[in-house]
Amino acid sequence: MAKMSNKVKSKTKRILLYGAPKTGKTELAGRLAEHFNILYFGLENGHDTMFKFPKELQEKIEVIELPDSRAYPIAIETMLKVIRGTETKICEIHGKVNCPVCTKNGDPITTVELNSLDETWVVIVDSLSQLFNSTLAHITKGKPDDYKLERDDWGNSGKLMDMFLSQVQAARYNIVCISHELGVEMNDGKEKLVAVAGTKNFSRNSAKFFGEVIYCELKNKKHVFGSSTSYANNIVTGSRDDLALEDFEDPKLIYLWKPELGTLKKKVPVVGSTKVS
Repeated sequence: MAKMSNKVKSKTKRILLYGAPKTGKTELAGRLAEHFNILYFGLENGHDTMFKFPKELQEKIEVIELPDSRAYPIAIETMLKVIRGTETKICEIHGKVNCPVCTKNGDPITTVELNSLDETWVVIVDSLSQLFNSTLAHITKGKPDDYKLERDDWGNSGKLMDMFLSQVQAARYNIVCISHELGVEMNDGKEKLVAVAGTKNFSRNSAKFFGEVIYCELKNKKHVFGSSTSYANNIVTGSRDDLALEDFEDPKLIYLWKPELGTLKKKVPVVGSTKVS
């Protein structure tokens, strides 16, 4: 048994980044290349956003594309093996682990081992939404197009997503998972926006697997990012370090590691009151 006073705070982060499409999620995560090496798992061609980065940043981003589709649900198969952290060989053509075809033909194969990554690396998974779609397609593979998912199918999808996210939760390396938003009824009866991580019931608790939960949105033609628990009553956000990205002039994910690099917004006094906004 160890006293809390003797425990050492983790230097790595497990971050959930979510919001509607085109709200700056992938670019926000990709900009971490300014400070880290990036291992990017692209499940839906999101890396196109990062072509706007200068060459020196692109050189620090290793991209592994998984050509996932309803007909070829490779993402869940591969990511469940990768996320274990042990050495994994992924073919560049099919995104498959230990692909017999590419091994036989001598086609390009990438070797990754997440548990060997040090604090200079960040893993990005883009996205959990597509990973869930892959899960459903994997479970219903071989079924007719008009097949309706049954209760056991939904239950199995939850088991697979839980297997993946439990490994994320226990990860000793930096990892950012990107997802989209979903409105669900919470246990108190109120509806809130949460990150897609499976069914509505499963997604309701998706934040529990992460230390930092950040919401991305577009306000007044500007990308806005919030991470404090008080950011919005109808949006699930939070930071175990109590860091509010919305309080910075130019929000960046690096502030979760090094808040001293950012500049806080000036507090403007409310007229006729001693309170500040």
